[in-house]
Amino acid sequence: MKVIGIGKNYVNDLSEVAALKNGQQLIFLKADSTIVTGNDDVPYPEITNEIVYEVELVAKIGTAGKNISEADVASHISGIAVGIDYTATDVLKANRELKWPWALAKGFDGASPISNFKPISEFSDLNTINFDLKINGEQKQVGNTSMMIYNFAEIISYVSKFMTLNEGDLFFTGTPASGTGLIHKGDHLQASIEGELLLDFKMI
Repeated sequence: MKVIGIGKNYVNDLSEVAALKNGQQLIFLKADSTIVTGNDDVPYPEITNEIVYEVELVAKIGTAGKNISEADVASHISGIAVGIDYTATDVLKANRELKWPWALAKGFDGASPISNFKPISEFSDLNTINFDLKINGEQKQVGNTSMMIYNFAEIISYVSKFMTLNEGDLFFTGTPASGTGLIHKGDHLQASIEGELLLDFKMI
């Protein structure tokens, strides 16, 4: 199973999209051991003192494919979940100074908690899905997929040009442009899709 992420994929205003949509998508990979399911609590790792949270929608590949057309992408998605893409920003800063990749900063155990998946049939339009994140009961991030620079079809089609997508592969599709911040031990995270609470856990 591959865990594929896209960075810097949301705007605060749709007028920003034209200048940012240049065909160059920021794609990265995360280890499958980053995944946490079942609303299990996530231990704060010892390798960092600074973790940033990002709430994201996660698409699961249900049918394998290579060179998938944008028109066919929906038929390759089996479900949508909500997840958190954690980044150890102190590790990231150190790696950037050396011009090294992001792998360790985003690939540590527990860096990708995700909810159960809702079947793709429950979504009439992938380009207008609401999702949000509360921490300790306070609203931190609110997103809608209409604010994506590259939508689900464009992301998955693009990546499939480079690598075969297999059943079970996961796409973290980007976080809202505002509201990310530091997470701390004891924080209680609750993320929803269309108002339905799906992800509910603590950082311990």
